[in-house]
Parts: sequence; structure tokens; C-alpha cells
Amino acid sequence: MKKLFGDINLTWKKLIIFAVIAGAYTALMAIIPCLLFTSFIAITATFEAWIFFGIIIIMNSKSNKDAALKCFVFFLISQPLVYLLQVPFSRMGWGLFGYYKNWIIWTILCLPMGYLILFPMILLTAYQYMYYLPSFMFAYPRYLLVCLFCIFVLIIYPLYIFNNKKIRIAGVIISTVLIILITVYCFMNPPVYNTTIGLDGEKITEKCKAYLEDSKYGKVEVVYEEGIDDYLIHAEFIKSGVTTMIFENSKGEKERYRLNIERTTYDLDKEEVRD
Repeated sequence: MKKLFGDINLTWKKLIIFAVIAGAYTALMAIIPCLLFTSFIAITATFEAWIFFGIIIIMNSKSNKDAALKCFVFFLISQPLVYLLQVPFSRMGWGLFGYYKNWIIWTILCLPMGYLILFPMILLTAYQYMYYLPSFMFAYPRYLLVCLFCIFVLIIYPLYIFNNKKIRIAGVIISTVLIILITVYCFMNPPVYNTTIGLDGEKITEKCKAYLEDSKYGKVEVVYEEGIDDYLIHAEFIKSGVTTMIFENSKGEKERYRLNIERTTYDLDKEEVRD
């Protein structure tokens, strides 16, 4: 671990190879369908892994200026490559580069951040932990790896970045406090996915009923929505997975729907069997 944080001869050639590998790997994670809604997709959307890469570059650079320039070039190569390699496999095609505008800002920020190592990185990584912990709670055991990664790097950053014992201890204490506070907050405020469910060809009235076959996934119910002056099915999901939603129309006829729940989305398919 110590070699990773300061004992690598990071030449420009190695940096470019590193950037190409990082970009290609990220694109691969985005392309493979079965990795969606797992820890492996995190690198395509959030910062924790890229912060780790940036710190490796900073710690193995010869000076603050060298660190800033190498971080800038690393992201300047890797990020466009991520989108470029996805173009042939995505329905959006070249439209994918619309997402790159956010990464351009972070690429430019690499120049001043090459001089600022620890505190911004700890805060950003802690923020990513706070982002993924509710997803882990909602879709256990998915997102476990990215949560453990965030905890791990939050502890090792101050240990390996600084030589001063007091600063190292202070850094570990700050990281530990952040981890504890975020964990307690998330468990005291468990994630809930609130949404509405539409049924094609079904008129929803006050006489209709809707409920889940297994209540451990949450609940659904027919409610009146004043904003649209109509009835709809409101859902409060507390866990990902596959269950059955039963809809009873105004005539008392029941229809069964296969419901696949994810953290921020769902799929609904009508089952052939009719009660």
C-alpha cells in the first residue's frame, strides 16, 4: 500500500496508459447489462474511484505543478474515452457526450485540486458513501462493495498521505466521525422509493384497490390526487426485488402484475393468470 502512495515512478507514458485503461474499464462496466444496479456501475457515475485514481497520481508526482498537470491530462484522456467506447453500444449514440459536460468541469478543477489533497477528497468520498449506503440498504447485498471501498479509502487517505503523526491521527478521526454520522443518519432514515404506477387500459376509480402480495417490499394503494383531479396508484417501496401487485377494478375483478423494484425505477408486466 505504501508503494502505491508515493513509490511509483509515474512517467507521462505510464500516466497515459493508466488513463486509457481507466477509461476503457469504465466504459466496459457501463456496457455490460448485468452490472446495472451494482457496485461495478458506480465508477461510471460517481467520484469515489476517480478520487482514488487522482490521489495516486498526486502522491506519485514530483511537485504540486506536476500533480496538477498529470491529473488534468489523466481526466482529459480517460473521460472522453469512457463515452467514445460506449457510442456503438448505446441507443443515444453520440448523444452520450451530453453527459461529458459535467466531467469537463471536474477535469478543469484538477488543476487547483492538484495542490489540495486531503480535505476536499475526504468530503467528496464521504458524500459518495452517503449516496450509496441507502442504495445498499434498499438493495442488499448490492452496492456493498462500493460502500466498503468508500469506508476503506476514507481511513487510508490520511494514513498514507501524511507523515506527521498528529495530522494522520486527526485525519483518521475526522474520517471515522464522518463514517459514523453518515451511517447512523442513513439507518435512522431508511430509504423509501415513492412513485406512482400507471396501468395501460385501466380506468382507476375510488372503488379500485391495489396491494402487494408481499408487504416486505412496501405498499401500494389507490389514492385521489388533487393536482390532476383523478385517482392513481401510489407506491412506497422500501426494498428492491420481484413481487406481485394485485389490482382489483371497480367490478371486483383481480389482475396480477409482476413488479420488479429497483432503487429509483420499476418494471411492471401483466401476468397471464387472472383470478
